Amino acid sequence: MIHVLGMNFIPSHRHLQDCSETHAVRIQAAARAVADRAGERADALDRDGGFPAEDITHAHRAGLLAAPLPVALGGAGLDAPAMAPVLADVLAQIGRGSLALGRLYEGHVNALSLVLRYAEPAVIERLAGDVRAGHLFGVWNTQPQAGGLSLEKAGGLSPEEAGGPSLAIPDGPAPAGDAWMLAGVKSFASGAGSVTRPLVTARRPDGRQQMLIADLETGTRADLSGWQAQGMRASTSGLLDFTGLPAGPGCFVGGPDDYFAEPHFSAGAWRFAAVQLGGIEAVFDVLRAHLRATGRGGDPHQAARLGEAAIAVEGARLFVAQAARLAADPGAEPDRVIAYVNLTRLAVERAGLDVLERAHRSVGLAGFLSPHPLERLARDLATYLRQPGPDRALTSAAAYVLGDARPADRLWRDSAGAPGPDEGPADL
Repeated sequence: MIHVLGMNFIPSHRHLQDCSETHAVRIQAAARAVADRAGERADALDRDGGFPAEDITHAHRAGLLAAPLPVALGGAGLDAPAMAPVLADVLAQIGRGSLALGRLYEGHVNALSLVLRYAEPAVIERLAGDVRAGHLFGVWNTQPQAGGLSLEKAGGLSPEEAGGPSLAIPDGPAPAGDAWMLAGVKSFASGAGSVTRPLVTARRPDGRQQMLIADLETGTRADLSGWQAQGMRASTSGLLDFTGLPAGPGCFVGGPDDYFAEPHFSAGAWRFAAVQLGGIEAVFDVLRAHLRATGRGGDPHQAARLGEAAIAVEGARLFVAQAARLAADPGAEPDRVIAYVNLTRLAVERAGLDVLERAHRSVGLAGFLSPHPLERLARDLATYLRQPGPDRALTSAAAYVLGDARPADRLWRDSAGAPGPDEGPADL
């Protein structure tokens, strides 16, 4: 129900749809503008420590940082299931302009999605204020085998000195008077030193993992010396030491091991595949522009490579679109969603590798030399295509396919009114 000038009315379905479409058009236009500007700056940021600060500021002013929040909290509802196709387009658009910026923005979206799904209302309200103020969020869960992040009692400190009142850890309240602090590091933290509200997983005293949002100051606690990367240099991934930071009562997100709850843990991978899709499209556009500029597009071998690249791009786009729809469908079978998203990860990776190969063959040695636009784009894409556990993702999806009784035409899409896998043909 909406209150207008003291009168209450229930909005019609059409009214809500019009509002959603208005937000979608605005956010998609903002993403294109941010992507275009980011693309213009990307070469200058292709260096160690070249964080895209201006692009993040531009994204904030354009409403993209707040966009995942519900409209009631100052956002555009981009995290809502109905907006999944729009989110897929936004992520691809930003990835097309800059994969480094796309990686950072996808982490921001991922963090807010987890907050909105698992956090208490008061925590959501506080963090929404931080988003509107321009704080960049991220998700940092990778850590070295020794020295990973944990929650520890703040020995010898009063709760006030440790940063707040005594803390009740979900499913395990702390003894009265105890306070808690963080100890340890996270590695491969994209945006280290610039992400000021990372969502991290920390080991609880009982061994389970707790999500929380840490409050960081820009330029502190980060060690970027190990990020000597071939591509994605501007993502400034590095080591972040949290030791000594207080874990106040308003920082927890969900309960123990919620971060790993399926299908959301695996299904969310479609978002980074959408960003990768944008990077693939950027390489494809450079290939096509090169053939036009050199007048070599009429050569049958060049034309064949361009055609094959076009097939790969469109295949990746179709996979991402379907994965976004499935992952956003609350009625979808969890195992089915996970399997399809895993296939999407591998399909997009294969498409990216195919487009890179054809672009390099068509452009030749010039594509490996700066300042040809393919040189940086190819390095960034090849680096970002490396994701954890690709073999496991493929084989687990294959196991699902093997065990499902539905025929190929209904493996991923249900036909309305069609008989189930154990039913006979419909009566004629």
